Amino acid sequence: MSGTRGRAATGLALYDRTAADAAAIVIARYSTSFGLACRLLGPRPRPHVRNIYALARIADEIVDGPAAEAGLSREAMEDVLDQLEQEVLDATLRGFSSNLVVHAFAGTARECGIGADLVAPFFASMRTDLHTHRHDAASHDAYVYGSAEVIGLMCLQVFVNAGAPHPVAPSAELVDGARRLGAAFQDVNFLRDRSHDDAVLGRDYLGPAAGDGDRAAVLDRIDADLAAAARAIPALPADCRRAVTAAHDLFAELAARLRACADGDARVRVPDAVKARLAARALLGFAPREARA
Repeated sequence: MSGTRGRAATGLALYDRTAADAAAIVIARYSTSFGLACRLLGPRPRPHVRNIYALARIADEIVDGPAAEAGLSREAMEDVLDQLEQEVLDATLRGFSSNLVVHAFAGTARECGIGADLVAPFFASMRTDLHTHRHDAASHDAYVYGSAEVIGLMCLQVFVNAGAPHPVAPSAELVDGARRLGAAFQDVNFLRDRSHDDAVLGRDYLGPAAGDGDRAAVLDRIDADLAAAARAIPALPADCRRAVTAAHDLFAELAARLRACADGDARVRVPDAVKARLAARALLGFAPREARA
């Protein structure tokens, strides 16, 4: 092998591609629904969104089971989270990490303008899972901001800035839409996973707000957030709208099925045929479906 060829085989470009491939594998293993929506993104934002969600998935797994199964104590899990956050911040500054998923995320953060102002609240919410088991309204809102709204804001930074020479700030309309879409996604997940979260993880994210008398109020809030997000989607770049519309419509369908389900502990799902229809509708360029509120 020639010296030139050897350098090419071990260069940064190859490492970057390998890191992106590692992030894509994480997403493919953990979320078929997300993988479907991600494929509707254009090639410009797609790898960056995968990089964001792969990092989020790894942080989730530290607090949601595998680390405990490996024998880690709560204190050890918190230490692992601290180390992961610091590695993300360091890699974003220096442009390299030995952790492939962190390296992929750092490249996205550097290109698209994702800073510590978004990274820190995300990890703060992950730490909350180790200490807070029953949420009230205030802790719910703080948790949702860090665990979901900032993920929407990270994706928005990608949608606006991927491939651009310098990152710019998104419009206030897009920021509000990204936050409210993330909040709606998270609250839908809280409702559909409530029985599992309580029985397996010992957590109640919604608290009294999801009791028999107030569950409809949570769904009303979800629908209002989905409606606000739908109004912002047309302002997104064209290569992002179809994927965001598909994700929006999937969660609008889940919200509708949660509202129609008499058993509050049932975990509703959207059949594959319906998912395919929603994806096809988005692919054809239809506007997001109207929410109830």
